[in-house]
Amino acid sequence: MIRTGEQYRESLRDGRIVFMDGQRVEDITVHPKFKPLIDVRARIYDLQHQKETQEMMTFEENGELFPIGNQIPLEQPHWHAKRRAVDTLLKDIGGVVTRVGDETVGEMWSLADGADILNEIDPRFSTNINNHIRLAVENDPFHVSANTDPKGDRSVKPQDQDPDMLTHVVKETDEGIIIRGAKYETAAAYSNQAFLKPTIANWGDASISDYALGCIVKMNAPGVKHICRGGFQREGTEGDYPLSNKFDEVDTIMILDDVLVPWEDVLFYQHTKAAAFIRTTLHRYSALPFVQRLITYADMMIGAALWNVKQTGLEKQPAVQEKLAQLAVYREGINAHLTAAIAMGEKSPAGFLMPNQSMLMTGRVHACSNLPAMMHIARELCGGQICVTPDLSSFEGEETGKWLNKYYTINERWQADDRRKLLSFARDLLNSGYAGHRLTFHLFAQSPPFAHLAAVYRNFGWDGPLDFVKHAAGLSDNIDGS
Repeated sequence: MIRTGEQYRESLRDGRIVFMDGQRVEDITVHPKFKPLIDVRARIYDLQHQKETQEMMTFEENGELFPIGNQIPLEQPHWHAKRRAVDTLLKDIGGVVTRVGDETVGEMWSLADGADILNEIDPRFSTNINNHIRLAVENDPFHVSANTDPKGDRSVKPQDQDPDMLTHVVKETDEGIIIRGAKYETAAAYSNQAFLKPTIANWGDASISDYALGCIVKMNAPGVKHICRGGFQREGTEGDYPLSNKFDEVDTIMILDDVLVPWEDVLFYQHTKAAAFIRTTLHRYSALPFVQRLITYADMMIGAALWNVKQTGLEKQPAVQEKLAQLAVYREGINAHLTAAIAMGEKSPAGFLMPNQSMLMTGRVHACSNLPAMMHIARELCGGQICVTPDLSSFEGEETGKWLNKYYTINERWQADDRRKLLSFARDLLNSGYAGHRLTFHLFAQSPPFAHLAAVYRNFGWDGPLDFVKHAAGLSDNIDGS
């Protein structure tokens, strides 16, 4: 059943071990660096109960309501409903969040597509993944994804250095497996569970490997420790940094210090073929909600830039309109790729409706690789004042305020307070530490740029161009494109 926001908060008071700024955090639900995002996630749960938004955020099955983000996609309307739910959430909170569960649960659907591979080593594994997919629907957990290890020296095998640089199995027991290592994961400290899977590696050089591991890890399991980066929140400066103080999704290095994973939570183990499969198919579903959020980020850039040129009277300039059009092309390019991916979707091996992979993966490249250039265009349109404007306290100062109100008031319509608010919003969106972090996050969160392009290479229909040129150029019939 759908949870409430308070039930989610209570689930985090489970004895988990979390550190921020080197200090143990006793209750993350009230800690100032965790509370803003915990409140956002709680808001998602509460939107599932509110009369005005319940229809957008849930689906009904056998008389019960479940979260739309976790619904197994079997037909096009399921994907349209998921997109509406994301848009409903982002509009309600007034910003962008990328690690709140619905964009990671799809990674388990990808593993379910590899049931035949899992059955090669142990039929229990495909049963386990299907059980967890159903539990995600029924129990409505905050589910995240654990991908990246510290890795260490990548020029040598993990066995030839400190073996813990990549997460691995150290022991089997009757209860399950004992794992050791570390994983980087955004939002792990305030989630309920993580789908832990291998990092990108060459899985073809060993038939059995203790590093070829996929499992579910509970965030309060004995031996799990969360060491978090310091947040971008600045005490008392929400007026100057309105996004940093609300939407900073805290990243964690999750220490796995001899953690017991029960057998029912093991999805594959010592199965390099499964490790290779999940690394090449991991985002066949989850890329869609991940990329969709960049539509909202584009809307925020367009809105900030357009309000600025309207305030300063430049919206009629052709050069300004050209740059605004470039932002619009970026935004609509993302929208078109996702719309086409759903419209051209096909049945997956597990019977799910899988977005068209060529359209989805090229859309991800378009959205992520062009983001730096689009942010720079938005900076140009917002002007240099976003990096030189004084802070809110100066505008409120007895002596300084009168001068700033004079010089930041544009006309009777645009007073200094609105001008300051817009510049603060644009600075946080485009120029702050939070903005730089978000840019890097989108370049690497699902995989690095080379892996984005590799996904396009694997999924593009190369036979079409080959056959066309073969016919157009009159090439011999006895050649093929292999």
